[in-house]
Amino acid sequence: MLVLKTLNFLAILAALVPASVAVPVKEERQTTVTELESYDYIVVGSGAGGGPLAARLAINGQKVLLLEAGDDQGETPQQSIPAFYPAASEYGPMSWDFFVRHYPDDAREALNQKATYTTPDGSTYIGLDPPAGSTLKGIWYPRTGTLGGCATHNAMITVYPHDQDWSLIQSLTGDSSWAPENMRQYFERAERNTYLTNFTDSAANGHGFDGWLGTDEAHLSLIADDTQMLSMIAAANSFEGTNPTANITDAESLGTVFPLDLNTAYPNRDSTEGLYRVPMHVSDGRRSSPRDFLLATANALNPDGSKKYQLDIRTHSFVTKVRFEESDGAEPRAVGVDFLTGESLYAADPRNAGNNAGTPGTVNATREVIISAGVFNTPQILKLSGVGPKAELEAFNISVVVDLPGVGTNLQDHYEISTVSKFETDFELLEGCTFLSTGPSDPCYVQYTTNATEKGPYATNLLPGAVLLKSSVASSDRDTFIFGGPVMFRGYFQGYTNAAIADTKHWSWVTLQAHQRNHAGTVTLKSANPLDVPSINFNFFDAGTTADGADVHDLQPMVEGINWSRKVSESVSGKYSFTEEQPGADITSPEQIQDFVKNQAWGHHASCTAAIGADSDPLAVLDSHFRVRGVKGLRVVDASVFPKIPGFFPVAAVFMIGEKAADVIIADNA
Repeated sequence: MLVLKTLNFLAILAALVPASVAVPVKEERQTTVTELESYDYIVVGSGAGGGPLAARLAINGQKVLLLEAGDDQGETPQQSIPAFYPAASEYGPMSWDFFVRHYPDDAREALNQKATYTTPDGSTYIGLDPPAGSTLKGIWYPRTGTLGGCATHNAMITVYPHDQDWSLIQSLTGDSSWAPENMRQYFERAERNTYLTNFTDSAANGHGFDGWLGTDEAHLSLIADDTQMLSMIAAANSFEGTNPTANITDAESLGTVFPLDLNTAYPNRDSTEGLYRVPMHVSDGRRSSPRDFLLATANALNPDGSKKYQLDIRTHSFVTKVRFEESDGAEPRAVGVDFLTGESLYAADPRNAGNNAGTPGTVNATREVIISAGVFNTPQILKLSGVGPKAELEAFNISVVVDLPGVGTNLQDHYEISTVSKFETDFELLEGCTFLSTGPSDPCYVQYTTNATEKGPYATNLLPGAVLLKSSVASSDRDTFIFGGPVMFRGYFQGYTNAAIADTKHWSWVTLQAHQRNHAGTVTLKSANPLDVPSINFNFFDAGTTADGADVHDLQPMVEGINWSRKVSESVSGKYSFTEEQPGADITSPEQIQDFVKNQAWGHHASCTAAIGADSDPLAVLDSHFRVRGVKGLRVVDASVFPKIPGFFPVAAVFMIGEKAADVIIADNA
């Protein structure tokens, strides 16, 4: 159990935050409505989709306004230091706290050790035995309200999606521009690869080297210098590596067990099992994200000192609705948005006190409005604007602009589960690291800030390797991603940051499943108040899609992932002593493991709530050009657009659709 208290680690980090951060914003605070000048394009949201899109449109010569509900926290340790990504998700100035449901039944939800309650005295309780009279809030689901979106708090794992993710959209819509061979260019355009040194080598095929998104891998020497970690990677290699008998003793020999790059375009990539290093969107030891691209574009100057691109970034601007122009016999056209200016306006903001209504504002778009507000907020904005299921809108007295029953349906996520062990000896990689609990004298922080060439573990996401497998229910492509690192990670709950770094003796193997069949999640309105959070229900496993045994299919890779993780850990037991803490020694039978997964699995990759689909599909929200059906001048460009959740980690796919959408919009408006 956990009674939520102040996070000491986060409090100390807050003391290191710069007093001010320079961001090119336009911010006005008035008691009357703020009416802004018109723009060609208005982009709502600065994350993995909207950020690259806004920058590309401006570079193309368009006048673009980017509206971001949060502000810029890019220079803070929480966001900028790769190893501090757990802290980023719990950092008040940039976090949005959603509480979601895995199951509609309270009793079943209460079996989750991460279930969160409000107690009778107003405190927060997390665990299995809440005080009498407590109210279930749900399962914490961290999102961000900051420049750069969720690409500023994620673990930075950058994995190119499966080809089938693109061919599915191509087959549904008949649009050949979604063909896998055409989509690769958008990854190449975005990426600035820094870990492949030979640009002409075959390993460079499909990579980019001069884009805005820096990518890197953890230095092998960091792994090799930690003998306990080296043993874990060697054990994984002995089961799944291409060179299972390799004698791994140092960085050079370690390099031989990673023969393939995870993102290189090579034959049969999507079906090739094995052990891989984990690429990160990191550059020069710092998180790389759309925030960097946006600021570089907005701050670019001509030789005479004038502004080079017409990109304005307005922070603390919370969009409440899209405005439409309607005339008889014509499709409604999006002509602008309404917004509120102010800090911490949204109920998901942990600093929100409910006493700030914000200052109303309005702005027109002469060409288009693009919603890139994320998988929860995009359907909320659409519905509040009159675009969504008619019955739901009318229940809240919202005037219906177009009846689109698919808005807010089809919510999907990747199931994840961890196998956690505590060793009797420390992992040397993190010995001495205090994660700033001792302030700036933290030796690992000193190395990170003073050593230009060897920044140490803080320049990584602490995840040295991953195994990609085909489960027993996989089709032709691998469907299981198991990654490990020297942290205690049981999933997401408020306080998980301190738990993860409480000692240097834990190791977690995390199993993540791709292409699961469940698509029964929903995002629905709680009220017509735009500052309220919506109701978010994922409907896990048998509470969701069950046709043709979909729930049983989705469960199997998770069970096999736990069995694999146990097998690898057990193989080092002769050299190191450890105790399995999760699932635990008492959970052994297939039925017990299945129940454990159903109760404790989580997700962090919400997708698919405004999906692209066929013209004949009544639940299709978008066409293949990202256009919202039934209206003009309105598009969606974020993780909502996928009909099925892509790949293992969707962020790379969302970067790519941001790039693609720019091409499509420019061509459509030529």
